[in-house]
Amino acid sequence: MRKCLWLWGFLFIALGFAWSITAERNPCTERISGSAGDVLEDDPVGRLKVYVYELPSKYNKKILQKDPRCLSHMFAAEIFMHGFLLSSPVRTLNPEEADWFYTPIYATCDLTPTGLPLPFKSPRMVRSAIQLISSSWPYWNRTEGADHFFVVPHDFGGCFHYQEEKAIERGILPILRRATLVQTFGQHNHVCLNEGSITIPPYAPPQKMQARQIPPDTPRSIFVYFRGLFYDVNNDPEGGYYARYFLPKETLMNDLMLHPYETPLTPLMSGRGARAAVWENFKSNPLFDISTEHPTTYYEDMQRAIFCLCPLGWAPWSPRLVEAVVFGCIPVIIADDIVLPFADAIPWEEIGVFVAEEDVPKLDKILTSIPPHVILRKQRLLANPSMKRAMLFPQPTLPGDAFHQILNGLARKLPHPKSVYLKPGEKILNWTAGPITDLKPW
Repeated sequence: MRKCLWLWGFLFIALGFAWSITAERNPCTERISGSAGDVLEDDPVGRLKVYVYELPSKYNKKILQKDPRCLSHMFAAEIFMHGFLLSSPVRTLNPEEADWFYTPIYATCDLTPTGLPLPFKSPRMVRSAIQLISSSWPYWNRTEGADHFFVVPHDFGGCFHYQEEKAIERGILPILRRATLVQTFGQHNHVCLNEGSITIPPYAPPQKMQARQIPPDTPRSIFVYFRGLFYDVNNDPEGGYYARYFLPKETLMNDLMLHPYETPLTPLMSGRGARAAVWENFKSNPLFDISTEHPTTYYEDMQRAIFCLCPLGWAPWSPRLVEAVVFGCIPVIIADDIVLPFADAIPWEEIGVFVAEEDVPKLDKILTSIPPHVILRKQRLLANPSMKRAMLFPQPTLPGDAFHQILNGLARKLPHPKSVYLKPGEKILNWTAGPITDLKPW
């Protein structure tokens, strides 16, 4: 065992030295070749026109005025996307020439005192807004929303619930089922992901992350890094992406400080426990720097790590994926069937490592078997500024950032097929479907 650890210690030094040499002698970036890199750098301007509905401020601005915390939680993309489109060159003031219609609703801006978004009012708010636009403009009715897009960054997107079993039971809000949903949730063969949806990264604060950058030639001396919860909060031995045991209150508060809008409220009955398996198998492994403690050097530590674990949590996605890419730490994605942000533009297979949930006990063997030259290439790709920009919603905006990737995704869906346009009098959507609580006025 000691010999094995000594060998890995030598490899860390070699990798750190190789990284430093690369940084000093050559540009330590690499552009992905082929269509992925070309798509990542697409310019959407001139390829589509978007009409932004002017809604009463009760659907957006007044909600934000009531609780400015919504500007910093990980669902804030809905707010920043609205601001971006208002001044974007793709915006048109003439709805007759629009390719897409956008309804600015801040449906996640309903926070508990501890800052957790609650989705219970969201379906009523969305229904109310659609009733308004369908009665005030003719454009919704001609397609029943097939040329409209909505930003729905809830845990399970347009299903509007933070518990998976409840989200599955609800399904996507019926009147949204023809629209294109721009959402953080993405999982193959899941009722909460419509075909044609655009999966985006969660919001992470660009300015805060930029302020914590360390010199790029700093050796990466941590092999595997993770900070966060390993178990759910209700001592449920079967359920939860976290799974199995109760955590002390102080540990929960640590994770709440680290990722303040990710902490679960009740267990998920999904039978998965990838995070628990990470802790139980590797809590004493010297190659793994994993803990529930909240370090003040969290961002700096990620920049000193080779691999950053991105296991599924309350939902398959989390802000760690954004943080890993921005800080050049190879994301180790542990979430079966996940649909990753902008997967048609970001070469996830090239920059990350995918580990099946059932293979978590073999995580050390999987990661130590990756050749150094493969690790270094992934690091060079991650160092490319275009890769980092695509994961962020910066203010002011930058070419190729997440805003532009959303527009690129919408542009690639054009032209709309003729089948989206309904015949006079034709109706497809059922306005009275769904839970009775969703039908109450908002």
